[in-house]
Amino acid sequence: GNGEDPFLGSRIGEAMIRGFQGNYGRENVMACVKHYALYGAAEAGRDYNTVDMSRQRMFNQYFPPFKAAAEAGAGSFMSSFNVVDGIPATGNRWLLTDVLRDRWHYDGFLVTDYGAIGEMVAHGVGDLKTASVQALHAGTDMDMCSDAFAKTLAEAVKAGKVGVEEIDRACRRVLEAKYKLGLFTDPYRFCDARRAKTELYTAEHRAAARQMAAETFVLLKNDRVPGAASNGEDSRLLPLKKEGTIALIGPLGDTRSNVVGCWSTGDTPDRYSTLREGMERAVAGKARIVYAQGCNIYDDEAVQEAGTFGRPILRVDKQAARAEALRLAGEADVIVCAMGELAEMSGECASRSDLSLPDAQADLLRRLVALGKPLVLLHFSGRPTVLAWENEHVPAIMNVWFGGSELADAIPDVLFGDKVPSGKLTVTMPRSLGQVPLYYNHLPTGRPVREGEQAFRKYRSNYLDVRNDPLYPFGFGLSYTTFRYSDVALSSTTMGPTGSVEASVTVTNTGGRDADEIVQLYIHDRVASLSRPVKELKGFRRIRLKAGESRRVNFTITPSLLTFYNNDLREVLDPGDFDVMIGPNSRDVKAAVLKVE
Repeated sequence: GNGEDPFLGSRIGEAMIRGFQGNYGRENVMACVKHYALYGAAEAGRDYNTVDMSRQRMFNQYFPPFKAAAEAGAGSFMSSFNVVDGIPATGNRWLLTDVLRDRWHYDGFLVTDYGAIGEMVAHGVGDLKTASVQALHAGTDMDMCSDAFAKTLAEAVKAGKVGVEEIDRACRRVLEAKYKLGLFTDPYRFCDARRAKTELYTAEHRAAARQMAAETFVLLKNDRVPGAASNGEDSRLLPLKKEGTIALIGPLGDTRSNVVGCWSTGDTPDRYSTLREGMERAVAGKARIVYAQGCNIYDDEAVQEAGTFGRPILRVDKQAARAEALRLAGEADVIVCAMGELAEMSGECASRSDLSLPDAQADLLRRLVALGKPLVLLHFSGRPTVLAWENEHVPAIMNVWFGGSELADAIPDVLFGDKVPSGKLTVTMPRSLGQVPLYYNHLPTGRPVREGEQAFRKYRSNYLDVRNDPLYPFGFGLSYTTFRYSDVALSSTTMGPTGSVEASVTVTNTGGRDADEIVQLYIHDRVASLSRPVKELKGFRRIRLKAGESRRVNFTITPSLLTFYNNDLREVLDPGDFDVMIGPNSRDVKAAVLKVE
């Protein structure tokens, strides 16, 4: 998914569908919304495991991106592997028909996940024929790879278990999808090998990919350089100067196959650069780059192998690699560490029981920090991770995720200041694994502690050994400049059930660099018929400000932004007071009160 927030997931889902499908032209594909539904809520964080939650929570937190995708006209939906209300999603009529078809009026086709009808047998629904009948009755149109429909439905029709009209309906939806794609007019319209030579990997596309990657990086920490002359942004470690000797250390510094992330089965790593090559290009003639892998991903070879999944990384001798890394780092002016997850260590069937930096890398990082040199951690990951030790000891940290084919040049663009980081976290980053699940839009408790409370409070909802709040909050991300937010202004302090109100702030770039900022709107319903989250994202704007420039940023608040689903699964708006909060992240906000009548 696109993070922990249903509003953000809805907006990004809509944009993806517009981009993928367009008007079903020659350059488009059909969007498939997956995995419907609750796939991200598996117990123990383990793929394919049990999911159990209230329908009220489904509608308020997990369903909104799916509903938005249905309304945006996605051509297909894919059911998930997990159970919903104890029934496998692929055979769950309430999920596939009552909600998706009848309630949301979706008319595209439904496909199973890989072999899911066959897996219903393991869930205990009966034999393959029984599972096939249940899946068809539920609303499934296409069976992916279990051969269940092909093997059993003819017999099921003869036995009176399913009607021919049900099979006709499923076939019609599949054929309609092919019609929308233009395959009846030209079955080979997407099989033109000549197009690949002229339309893929062009200079224009590469430049766009490079810019997009740079915009995803999230600067998490950027300390001042000890002894720096000023307290402004020029005294911070990042951006690095293109001078002296820079030691690039870490197993992700010289790999092509791990820059694009998981499920990139059509990628061509031989056409990509490594981070080492990108940094060498960026500083050519101005600075010297020295490189050492320094360590393995994990000390345990079997654990490392489990995380490679066809994207191998060089296995090195631990002692020799460490010695080389420490020698080169000791001779350098600055150390840049490229560490974190391999591409296939996140994504499907890549669950981890420990979200901290893998042991081999953590050990080397500690030794490098002990050298006392300026050090930057470029952290690769596809999920929220635990960076508590790193945040305490490493001067500068930037999460670079898996930025795709142009990552190797996009990172130096930001690392050396040719571009300014503007990415914001779409997930909450915990201090400790024991805080998980941790998300910003949680419900309040009757025994709260103050946000940011340092001390343990007996008989309050907190931990003995760690603070409640996250290491980095949802929406967080630093820049090479600084921004100042004014107080929140409302065009009116009251709003009727059919009215609207403008909420605005003035944002000022108080630093010395032109930069983008992502301004975020949050809402809290103080009193309602159900307990409501402490904050909910309801809007965001990307703005570009020159150094010293100010701009007024406006958000329109309408009743539809304030509704929620009650226990009867009716969408309601309860009158009362709402906190309207605007800021650079979910924690650091200015607030005003809006009364809804």
